[in-house]
Amino acid sequence: MGHMTLTRRFEEALAYANEAQGKQKRKGTDVPYLAHLLEVASIVLQHGGDEDEAIAALLHDAPEDAGGHARLADIRTRFGDRVADIVDGCSDTFESPKPSWRPRKEAYLARIPSLSPSARLVSAADKLANARATLDDYRSLGDSLWVRFNGGADTPWYYRAAADAFLAVDRSSIAERLHLVVSELCRVTGYQAH
Repeated sequence: MGHMTLTRRFEEALAYANEAQGKQKRKGTDVPYLAHLLEVASIVLQHGGDEDEAIAALLHDAPEDAGGHARLADIRTRFGDRVADIVDGCSDTFESPKPSWRPRKEAYLARIPSLSPSARLVSAADKLANARATLDDYRSLGDSLWVRFNGGADTPWYYRAAADAFLAVDRSSIAERLHLVVSELCRVTGYQAH
């Protein structure tokens, strides 16, 4: 594998992500949302992602949470079609208010097999970061954690279904890692697939 250096584009994407979502916090915490975006970018890079994929990781939630289609168009102008297409592939809705949780998540799960390999990488990295945070928080807070989530106590269902969907497409290292973390989350929470 060749040596990859992140360029000024990555720095610009980080500044853009901070401008778009820098005031947001992780659900139910004082942790800056930017920590999640950096974690997803880190996971992407650790799993062989290139700069466009790492940039898309920094920006993957911006249209969904901060500007919709106009934000996606701005990302396309600033960072190119490939980055915007990956971000689009990671988004489950641009509607505001968002449609109800379960049907929205089911529709996204159905799209996973048709996502580009780059969008699958970034999306799986996002799910891995979220599943790890959920597992850590559950260990501290127990069932009271679920009030943070739109899916409530059904949240493990989504992680389990996503992990299964990514593994069904390919047995990549990130899909395997996501599956391991989700299996532990399901074990700890006592979640049983129905």
